[in-house]
Amino acid sequence: FTICVYFSLPGCVTCLDYDEHYILTFPNGYGRQVNALFGIFVFNALSILTVPWIELGGECSINCSKTGYNASIVFHTKPFYGGKKHRVTAEIFSPNDKKPFCSIEGEWNGVMYAKYSTGENTVFIDTKKMPTIKKKVRKLEDQDDFESRCLWKDVTYNLKIRDIDAATAAKH
Repeated sequence: FTICVYFSLPGCVTCLDYDEHYILTFPNGYGRQVNALFGIFVFNALSILTVPWIELGGECSINCSKTGYNASIVFHTKPFYGGKKHRVTAEIFSPNDKKPFCSIEGEWNGVMYAKYSTGENTVFIDTKKMPTIKKKVRKLEDQDDFESRCLWKDVTYNLKIRDIDAATAAKH
């Protein structure tokens, strides 16, 4: 089975040091678990379902109106038979160019490789080697009513104490 989350609105990332605003769209998010009852033999009742995984899929874009640079990104979902999970490809374009100056491919949760129009190939990023940076979030009492953590605080609390009914009620 699959649970899907569609992100329909774009986001904005601002680089304050350069006064640049990047408008970006997001991939869909999938929670997947595939039924493994394809053969005749079932070895035990617990092996009926595979281990669930999270997957990103779909086309995204990043655009900067100030510089004109833009990128097209595709998060590839795993094919039913064979293939790999977590694949991503991207193309980065200079302003007014139809051909990308850089193509990227790899795994969004692993290593991505860049191939430049000059012929140079290099590691673009290795997410496994990146340090984890703790989020900076304002205290709940300093947030407006419709800021995410304030808006979802009752749902989050009830999920933490495993009260699904109260969490569901808090969403309404």
